Amino acid sequence: MRIIFLGTPEFALPTLARLHADGHQIVAVYTQPDRPAGRSGHPSPPAVKRWAVAHGIPVRQPRSLRREPAQGDLIALRPDALVLVAYGLLLPQAVLDCAPHGGLNLHPSLLPRHRGPAPVVGALLAGDTETGVSIMLMDAGMDTGPVLAQQHAPIEPADNAATLADRLAHVGANLMSRTLPRWATNDITAQPQDDAQATYTRILTKDDGLLDWRKPAITLAREVRAYQPWPGTATHWKGRVFKVLAADALPGGGSAAPGSVVAYEGGAAVATSDGLLVLREVQVEGRKPAPVAEFLRGARDFIDARLGDT
Repeated sequence: MRIIFLGTPEFALPTLARLHADGHQIVAVYTQPDRPAGRSGHPSPPAVKRWAVAHGIPVRQPRSLRREPAQGDLIALRPDALVLVAYGLLLPQAVLDCAPHGGLNLHPSLLPRHRGPAPVVGALLAGDTETGVSIMLMDAGMDTGPVLAQQHAPIEPADNAATLADRLAHVGANLMSRTLPRWATNDITAQPQDDAQATYTRILTKDDGLLDWRKPAITLAREVRAYQPWPGTATHWKGRVFKVLAADALPGGGSAAPGSVVAYEGGAAVATSDGLLVLREVQVEGRKPAPVAEFLRGARDFIDARLGDT
């Protein structure tokens, strides 16, 4: 099939590579424009662009597909299908209509649960024990199109957003590989979503990662998992940024004020409004990440400290 692939981050690579390996003709890859990165601020190409260039596939990076000439250029490629994975832009109806088999979007949740831009984060924040991937036929809405296929996947206790997204990327690539030819031969009936069951996620900001010790420990532990690697979770200690990279919740008990550090089984925990957040891996501004026991050997005054003051 003649496919236009639209995607941007690392999450999209397994699907792009799988479709290429399956023998489909990838007539073009559309991805977001290069963005400034690192301390230098020099533009850095998205992961999908780097892969496409390395494999000799034409790359296009319009800022929008709602205007000419970008829209006309895409339509002129005469694709049989559009495949989208974390592209980051909504497609206008004229673009969706140009492909006989429409636009197939890989979404890392079991739609209609966790629609929107951060479904992996949403599943972790909600405390879900299971999630999955959905292949959806795109329409004009935000993740509202009918579903062509789904596959469930467990959320492991040690998962954070990075590990879960990586696993779902490969599950999704395999599902897209199986679904696309079946859809093209009318072997699948699209199933409408039940909008009454929908939940929604939102775009994250850096401020989301600031730990609020007035929340329950279970909520904070979910945030630590959900916000790795970005925006990360942090508080302040002695005027410096103190990152919490891994932690567990110990609900109930304790009488210390929220934000107070207490000794716990050779390590440390922080009091919350309900229970303790047991620290596992931390990083003080200017230092390398370390297991909390190792960190404490060089910071004996950490126990009994009060976190959160800037």
